[in-house]
Amino acid sequence: MEEAGSGVSAAHVSRGCAFGDFDNDGDMDILVMNMNEPPSLLRNDVSGGGHWLKVLLIGVQSNRSAIGSRVVARYGTRRQAQEVLAQSSFYSANDRRLHFGLGAETSADLTIRWTNGATETIANVAANQLVVIREGKGIIRKGSATALLVCDAQ
Repeated sequence: MEEAGSGVSAAHVSRGCAFGDFDNDGDMDILVMNMNEPPSLLRNDVSGGGHWLKVLLIGVQSNRSAIGSRVVARYGTRRQAQEVLAQSSFYSANDRRLHFGLGAETSADLTIRWTNGATETIANVAANQLVVIREGKGIIRKGSATALLVCDAQ
């Protein structure tokens, strides 16, 4: 456990944890909620060289947060499916952006099944970016996760 660093080896009384790309560098990090002290952020700073794609859905006919919608990413000979969920664990909630690890592939085809049953397909989405998809409109924004967060804050 010592090799993992102080974030794992230090004693804490913790009650929840959330997963997401907190530093927007393309890999998943972990935030652990500690009782009566600040949370512990376990940053994943290992550079594996694999490609990734983040997807943020915005519902229109379905609920705005797109909770319950399902995205299937097809890349090379592989396929991954993820659903937008609202829960996580006690005192915490995961990042709502879906994160797909693509390995050596540089693009993916996305199929979205919205909660109202409608299906949308978007072909050849480039890797290593965040895409924002609005129900019925396709990709409305794309770029680095950090740039989109700054843009949304203004």
